[in-house]
Amino acid sequence: MPFKDALREVSDGIVIDLEVTPGSKHTCIPSGYNPWRKRIEVKLSKAAQKGKANEQLIEHLAVLFDISSSSISIISGAKSSQKSVLIKTVDIDIAASVLGKNTED
Repeated sequence: MPFKDALREVSDGIVIDLEVTPGSKHTCIPSGYNPWRKRIEVKLSKAAQKGKANEQLIEHLAVLFDISSSSISIISGAKSSQKSVLIKTVDIDIAASVLGKNTED
């Protein structure tokens, strides 16, 4: 999948553009790719209430990239399904590789 279209390098890391579906039966990062919006699709089991889904997103991204959750922040879309997440200390090529390996078949 063309995950690199949803990734961009910035001065202090990378930004990943996501389309998040909270309240799903299972958590799946990534669950697909939206080519029109150029966003990686994510399913979260937590509901979008009191920041629970955002917390789950950050926790799962930290595990996925094997980094501290303090290196991850939601820079836009905290109250939206379309989010942009800043991940510090991760290279864009590594991110694309990790996301590609974890794609739902």
